Amino acid sequence: MIIFDLICADARHRFEGWFGSSKDYADQQDRGLLDCPVCGSKNITKAVMAPNLSRKGNQQSATSKSEVEAANPPEAQAVSSRVTVPAEYQEMFGKLAKAQEKMLANSEWVGDKFADRARDIHYGDADEKPIHGTASQEEVADLAEEGIAALPLPLPVLPPESKN
Repeated sequence: MIIFDLICADARHRFEGWFGSSKDYADQQDRGLLDCPVCGSKNITKAVMAPNLSRKGNQQSATSKSEVEAANPPEAQAVSSRVTVPAEYQEMFGKLAKAQEKMLANSEWVGDKFADRARDIHYGDADEKPIHGTASQEEVADLAEEGIAALPLPLPVLPPESKN
């Protein structure tokens, strides 16, 4: 798993993107699957990032444990170098992740064929069952025009073939 800081070139919104590899990022970018979660712009680029280099296992850190605890109190845990999330939000996201996992357990991953499969189910050309996958904003708008409901998942989902 690789996390990139992304930026919307139109309005300069910054956000994170999680990908299986750099190739996955490039593939999604080429297929127009990346968009800004704030304004919907498709003009997305990687933001400049500082490398996160780990020290070797046999080297000691110059930062003492008490300094780390003072910077990161137990009631909050850092999720990136820029954001600290309070414990109650951590709990909320955990519950949300469990609810989404439970919901998707009985749902079929259809990948980038989501719009086509949703249409097939809606028009009776396929058995009715829960599905999840990927769709562009344009595809979702077209589905809505046809009266087919499609909702975004609250948290990112890895395709089954990307999981270890």
